[in-house]
Amino acid sequence: MEANNNITDISLEMDNLYGKAGTLEREAFRREAYAYCMGQVILDARKSEKITQAELAKRIGRDKAYISKIEKGAIEPGVGMFYRIIDALGLRVEIVKPVY
Repeated sequence: MEANNNITDISLEMDNLYGKAGTLEREAFRREAYAYCMGQVILDARKSEKITQAELAKRIGRDKAYISKIEKGAIEPGVGMFYRIIDALGLRVEIVKPVY
């Protein structure tokens, strides 16, 4: 077996790319990554329900461009709007206490 010399410390990589944890740069990256992930969840759910961006927008009283921006991670909907989107997709959010 050959040794894999390409192993790296992800924390060190994150520090190098986005600044140390707790810095403004790292927090900005975290917010951007969170918005992107939330957008992907909404995109996947919308496609699973086989509805268009325009239809989803109509259901929540917004325009298609708004849905597009969310799905691209360009904007992050507030909690209230997120729940409206989830409801419009026929889904629900459960808040549960983790079992350890």
